[in-house]
Amino acid sequence: MMNKYNDSRIEFCFLAEPTDVNFGGKVHGGMVMKWIDQASYACAAKWSKRYSVTVSANGIRFIRPILVGQMVSVSAQIVHTGRSSMHIYVVVRARDPKENSTVITNRCFITFMATDESGYAVKVPEFTPESEEEKMLEQVAMHAKDFAKQLDQDFDDKLGWK
Repeated sequence: MMNKYNDSRIEFCFLAEPTDVNFGGKVHGGMVMKWIDQASYACAAKWSKRYSVTVSANGIRFIRPILVGQMVSVSAQIVHTGRSSMHIYVVVRARDPKENSTVITNRCFITFMATDESGYAVKVPEFTPESEEEKMLEQVAMHAKDFAKQLDQDFDDKLGWK
């Protein structure tokens, strides 16, 4: 039997390094997006027990900068599943390792799809939210999913892009 809590969440913790910064001396946004993608992939693979691919990233917010030497945590958790898709809520936090005050620096939803060895979508275990927070996160994820579908439709209808 699957331990839902352990299999639906993951957290990476590490120090922001000098090689992670941009010309302004803050951690580069692309580096943060890489960390988000890595943590959400690990979460998706852990849940599905399959290789998984990124489908979309919705609402990536850069709230506060991350500084070199800060302790960074990237938390990812499954908040909704479809037949082969996994919608993952990711929160990035940072703090001075000598202090206890932690701030949220980024948050977003990432959608992954589980695949077989040939790259075709495969069924994933169903996630059922239990806590009030999980239920609210699932609602927000569904709103993000609907927005992404509407955006794709707008690109196609208004701009002729597919």
